[in-house]
Amino acid sequence: MNVNDFDFELPEELIAQTPLLDRASSRLMTLNKETGDISHTHFSDIVSYLNPGDTLVLNDTKVMPARLYGIKEETGAKVEMLLLTQLEDNDWEVLIKPAKRVAVGTVVSFGDGRLQAVCKELLPQGGRVMTLQYTGILQERLEELGEMPLPPYIKEQLEDQSRYQTVYAKAVGSAAAPTAGLHFTEKLLEEISAKGVNVTYITLHVGLGTFRPVSVDKIEDHDMHSEYYEMSQKTADILNQTRKNGKRIITVGTTSTRTLETIASRDGEFTETSGWTDIFIYPGYEFKGIDAMITNFHLPKSTLMMLISSLASREIILNAYAEAVKEKYRFFSFGDAMFIY
Repeated sequence: MNVNDFDFELPEELIAQTPLLDRASSRLMTLNKETGDISHTHFSDIVSYLNPGDTLVLNDTKVMPARLYGIKEETGAKVEMLLLTQLEDNDWEVLIKPAKRVAVGTVVSFGDGRLQAVCKELLPQGGRVMTLQYTGILQERLEELGEMPLPPYIKEQLEDQSRYQTVYAKAVGSAAAPTAGLHFTEKLLEEISAKGVNVTYITLHVGLGTFRPVSVDKIEDHDMHSEYYEMSQKTADILNQTRKNGKRIITVGTTSTRTLETIASRDGEFTETSGWTDIFIYPGYEFKGIDAMITNFHLPKSTLMMLISSLASREIILNAYAEAVKEKYRFFSFGDAMFIY
């Protein structure tokens, strides 16, 4: 299957640059994955599409202020570093710009030495393994020195950093937000629970591979990035009971979807677990863990387009995206939402 099969024309003005004042006021397209039927409403109406006994699964990861600006200690040259994944102890996989300035042994200093990073290993495409050195607690140093790592297609500064976090974010570790969850407010989650819908959480720490383009022609040749996930026994029990009762499991976002599809057995059963997933879902994949999904509108030719095109068909998704462009929906991280059911 060719990557160009997942391309579409997107006017640049439809790429949302700032979040709406009210999270739940974004627009919502509902899409029947079998018939392709479409309706247009607002995200606050999502409650009416959920049934008592259904389970809504959200990713409670929290974005780190992981973009840091520092200098090489030897020369004073400016360096930008983006933390991606913690490896062992204080070793981190990072992206460095400009990468040519940072060789093995290079020391980069941030905040007058309050945080230092020593290059341990060179990786492809500007990647490095850096050993961090600091006093106290790393999260406190990052809060002092770091910035929120917004996606590359967002050009405007975010005045309120909390708007790139979900209201239920808890487990620190992501380099990007699980953006389908940005539409939820605490009030909306209360309404959903009051209707008899189960609300439960998994954790998947989102890496920057989410934004890396597919660089091969045949999607089967693409190497998927790896991300860390966790599922509690409580969540596994809720999901298994939902299955037993014949109700729907509805994921919020591609991150929750990939996590559940990684964990689910062939029979769609779940268990407490943690680990790393590089699952790549594209058309032809048979879902075991989920029945429906809430998601944002994605980049052309992206792995996320391929994932949703496997839940519905490619033709149904491309038709829905053409409708979204026609109706001037807002796209990407701060954009509108789609419910595929």
